[in-house]
Amino acid sequence: MDRQQEIKLAKGLLSGNAGAFDRFVEHFRTRLFQYTWLVCRQREDAEEVAQEALLKVFENADQLRDPEHVRAWVFRIARNACLMKRRKSVFAPEQELSLEQFFPATGQGGEHRHMEIADWSQAPERDLLRQELKETLGDAISELPDTYRSVVLLRDVEELSTEETAQILDLSTDVVKTRLHRGRLSIRQKLDEYMRTYGT
Repeated sequence: MDRQQEIKLAKGLLSGNAGAFDRFVEHFRTRLFQYTWLVCRQREDAEEVAQEALLKVFENADQLRDPEHVRAWVFRIARNACLMKRRKSVFAPEQELSLEQFFPATGQGGEHRHMEIADWSQAPERDLLRQELKETLGDAISELPDTYRSVVLLRDVEELSTEETAQILDLSTDVVKTRLHRGRLSIRQKLDEYMRTYGT
């Protein structure tokens, strides 16, 4: 479903159109579960958060000011539900890791060692679409620190704009760009390792 159809769904929801909420839920349910699963990293938490987010969407439908930004609005609600769940969850980490901990150690002179990244982008499409690679990509995203994972999910998975992502996460656009760059770098490293091992 493209953005125009999502906007049409949002307008139907706002107008109280019969069946609009059911179609809205059908469209967003899987997307929200994928997002909450990668954020919460526990299936039970993710299912509960996705359901809570959809319920809040229904309860607060009148607060959607601009149907043009319905996707950003829905994922802001989901993000807030995730944060509330994390505060209460036994699965919440004691501390967040910095992505710099994943970077190679510096050389003797203090300079960063050069990371060689294989050109996996030109690999045959059938190889890139293999299930193993999809799992590697999912693992790479889920292993990111939350600060980077949230940005990557919203920008690259949900295809929201930098501005929408910044609004959802209460960040500046510059911070979003920086975190997106670092998150992509970490993911690319893991995909590169996969392609070096299995891509030949």
